[in-house]
Amino acid sequence: MDAVRHFTCGAVDRGERPAIATAIAKYHLTERMRKVVNDGMDVLGGRGICMGPHNFLGRIYEAIPISITVEGANILTRNLIIFGQGALRAHPYLLTEMEAAARGDAVAFDRSFGAHQRHLISNLVRGFVYALSDGRLSSTPQSRLKRHLQRLNRLSTALAVCADLMLIGLGGELKRRERLSARLGDMLSQLYIASAAINHFRDHGAHNEERPLLDWVVNDAVARGEQALFELSHNCPRPLIGWLLRQLLLPLGRKARHPSDSEEQQLAELLLQPSTLRDQLTAGIYLPEASHEPLAQLERALSLAAETAPLERRLRKAQRHGVVSGRDELGLINQAVAKGVFSKDEGARMAAAVNARREAITVDDFAPQQLQGVSDEKSQQSA
Repeated sequence: MDAVRHFTCGAVDRGERPAIATAIAKYHLTERMRKVVNDGMDVLGGRGICMGPHNFLGRIYEAIPISITVEGANILTRNLIIFGQGALRAHPYLLTEMEAAARGDAVAFDRSFGAHQRHLISNLVRGFVYALSDGRLSSTPQSRLKRHLQRLNRLSTALAVCADLMLIGLGGELKRRERLSARLGDMLSQLYIASAAINHFRDHGAHNEERPLLDWVVNDAVARGEQALFELSHNCPRPLIGWLLRQLLLPLGRKARHPSDSEEQQLAELLLQPSTLRDQLTAGIYLPEASHEPLAQLERALSLAAETAPLERRLRKAQRHGVVSGRDELGLINQAVAKGVFSKDEGARMAAAVNARREAITVDDFAPQQLQGVSDEKSQQSA
């Protein structure tokens, strides 16, 4: 998400007006924001649904429909704008052909149409070869990212073939077939997201610690793009074109896969540790330092949890061997200090971590008198 933001805003800062890029960014970033906030609410549990000073996600959750529906509803952006406008703006020959036809210039039309035919035939051949080799036969710069670039070449060629064949088979009807247009837009969007991630990786020095993040993004983008291609070929209203797409672009079936459980576990562990990488990802987020601020409490709890992780393992081992017993964490820590499992300093650090963790998950609660006061105030306002 951060890579797409930088990539798109960079074009705007240079004075460009990237209509399709901004549509892709608007749709996919707001949809992913919805997913991130919903996942955050799952983690927060009761703290996320009880409005109060400790609930830092409640208002953001309420604001999700605003970003989804304002400045171009997302369903409209996906179904009509991303591919509907992009097909004409980005196609190397379509606009020239339309302009020549409007002028009645047969020579210019024939020249452009002939080039269009050669372009389509070339893409058909390349699309089939790349599908068989999963992009390995495509030409890319020699770099550590060669395999990612090859897979994106394959998806890019597949999109070019799909766009031309769908336009030939459906013509202007394609705009009314919004779900087909949406899937073509999905393929284009995933190419853009993966390209932005690769560009972001290079711009930030191509450090090895960032590589798992890049791998996750590209694998996810290619898998989503191939899924859109698969669905497009099976839902094409022209059966012959759908069959042709499957034979040319998916002759061996789907090859891409979403990131595995182990890859996602590795990524989660990477992001749960205080590090330079985590600081880069959260660089644009407001992180208060006041102790009463919920985000400051979370950051403190994370820092202490990472710092005391070895002590936590030692305590659990002592508990398994019967050295300490009980359910109360602070009580277990006191026993561990008394029996020499922890030094006094280690016990104090463990107690601080436990208290910070409890503070970070505390649900807002109010005395009945406080709630009565709010209720009376609302009644007076309504009266």
